[in-house]
Amino acid sequence: MTGVKENISGKSNNLIQEKSPYLLQHAYNPVDWYPWGEEAFKKAREENKPIFLSIGYSTCHWCHVMEKESFENNSVAQLLNESFVSIKVDREERPDIDNIYMSVCQALTGSGGWPLTILMTPDKKPFYAATYIPRESRYGIPGMLEIIPAIRDLWINKKEELLNSADAITSAVSSTGKNEQGININEELLKRAFVQLSDTFDTVHAGFGRAPKFPTPHHLTFLLRYWKRTGNANALEMVERTLSAMRMGGIFDQIGFGFHRYSTDSQWLVPHFEKMLYNQALMIIALAEAYQAIADTEYKTTAKEILTYLKRDMISPEGGFYSAEDADSEGEEGKFYLWATEDIEEILGKDDATLFKNIFNIQDEGNFTEEHTKQFTGKNIPHMTETMRIFTSKNADRMEDIAASVERSRQKLFIERERRIHPSKDDKMLTDWNGLTIVALCKAAQAFGETEYATIAENAADFFMKEMTDVDGKMKHRYRDGEAAIDAFLEDYAFFIWGLIELYQTNFDSKYLEHALKLNNYLITHFNDNENGGFFHTSDEAEELIFRSKEVYDGAIPSGNSVCVLNLLKLAKITADTKLESIAHRTIQAFSQKVNATPIGYTQFMSALDFDMRDSLEIVIVGNQEDTDTGDITSFINERFIPGKILLLKTEKEDDRLSDFAVYTKEMEMIDGKTTVHICQNHNCKLPSNDMDKIKEQIETLS
Repeated sequence: MTGVKENISGKSNNLIQEKSPYLLQHAYNPVDWYPWGEEAFKKAREENKPIFLSIGYSTCHWCHVMEKESFENNSVAQLLNESFVSIKVDREERPDIDNIYMSVCQALTGSGGWPLTILMTPDKKPFYAATYIPRESRYGIPGMLEIIPAIRDLWINKKEELLNSADAITSAVSSTGKNEQGININEELLKRAFVQLSDTFDTVHAGFGRAPKFPTPHHLTFLLRYWKRTGNANALEMVERTLSAMRMGGIFDQIGFGFHRYSTDSQWLVPHFEKMLYNQALMIIALAEAYQAIADTEYKTTAKEILTYLKRDMISPEGGFYSAEDADSEGEEGKFYLWATEDIEEILGKDDATLFKNIFNIQDEGNFTEEHTKQFTGKNIPHMTETMRIFTSKNADRMEDIAASVERSRQKLFIERERRIHPSKDDKMLTDWNGLTIVALCKAAQAFGETEYATIAENAADFFMKEMTDVDGKMKHRYRDGEAAIDAFLEDYAFFIWGLIELYQTNFDSKYLEHALKLNNYLITHFNDNENGGFFHTSDEAEELIFRSKEVYDGAIPSGNSVCVLNLLKLAKITADTKLESIAHRTIQAFSQKVNATPIGYTQFMSALDFDMRDSLEIVIVGNQEDTDTGDITSFINERFIPGKILLLKTEKEDDRLSDFAVYTKEMEMIDGKTTVHICQNHNCKLPSNDMDKIKEQIETLS
């Protein structure tokens, strides 16, 4: 758990009763912080003060910098306490608040990020936005000690102007994207998304764009679908090169596994060292699908390494997964992950150290630079410039010895690293990120034939179904320290429903399909924009903010609307409920103009469109899971990359309720008591068969 830091006086502020690790980090700041709530806004109205809103998250490096520099500083704290009512928000707990005010910051400044700083009126209307603000002004950037008195003077002497500005900003931001006319879209849009990805592809270091580089695995999963659709070799090459470059780079923890959040450079070498649960999940999904597509064991190995990290460090006793690990330890970013040459030589011994330094590019002067001076520190981020497969192929006579030495060295360094002071862990559990993790576990179970991963997914799903869901399908967003709290948001429903759909198609337990349909019904009832199409970020029962946002941009994480479209299309195929398909198409139309303008920003949406536009493949297996033929055909299907498939299993078990949800399966039976497969494509069903060789041939042809 992230620790609570006490100030010199030992006096806590109003955050001390909160559950969020991020808020608790600030509970002993001399700033008189309040959590978001009516108490803070009432105080602002009564004392006639504006609001200082600070949004961040517990593993954010620059949030730590701003805290140490400003919020722990008595001079800054005194100014804030005199001039503002200060509110702290954990963006991971309250993505609704973050979503609204990040759109304000991007509109006013052209960029965004965390920490996010918003100055606003007591009725929540913003008039100033920034990200990190230094304590003192430097390089033309105003600092906290300058901004606070200036705003106080404006509030006292030109309050009407600030209020008018806040009204204008709120009106402008809240009207963005309203009542856009839908346009017709077709396969040409998928091609344009591919072309834009090709144009931004880094032909030297792989990945997309320049520094900083984010993994953005949904770019890769879309490209896999585009390759499958068109046979375009360049699409597959971009996937292969990017996955390989990231695995070799410093963005991957070569010693303890798992991906850091993003790379600060274009070479994937120097990351921001925090590890986010969603990064791990999305990378596993991309790796599992890449393995299904081309059966390269490098992808399987990397995915299983990430899963090793999750099982070891991120799973809770309840079965859910923690949110993140910090970038900093002992007040320094990356300190936990860095190595000096002499340390490696002492730990590994001469021969193993020589090989390790060669493979992982360990230099005496180091490859990690000090943040401000850019001078080498003598510390190293282990990384590779060629894959182990290529390195060992150059030394074929020593291949086994090299592999054994590398693994021996990794384990020794890991054991030594475990003795260091660990980065803090954000131990709250979020429904949306756990939903993505369930998807990842199921994709891995399917692609690699590993039932252990399905069991872990079941445990996580069961926990969230029991502890985070009411009987009517209303969910909570966050669980920590025995408390389920905060009404769920669009991404919680979208990602968790996605996880349940994949879980059903992995273990064929109909209770997960039933729960997915219940949550989907709640989502449609309370989040759907019945007037314009698409889904709002918050339910119609949620706290009223300055406007109700509706987002489709697929950034570091896919958007809830993009995932909703795919969920609706899949559930429509599973249940034969055309109403779900109609809602999906209405959602597509709602965002069609925005997506058409820059398709590269909506690659998860593109994957949903790909599913909608391609020839679907609906496969119903009638048999028992214990039967050899059932297991054989299921494995055959799961080993392959078939992005348009829907896979159902009807068994003779009394608790198998598949026919209650997919009524068309009611009359499907086994032929001659043998596992029988029914295949339909584009509303055209083939004759059922229990000849497994013919069935496999059919699936190969149709997929």
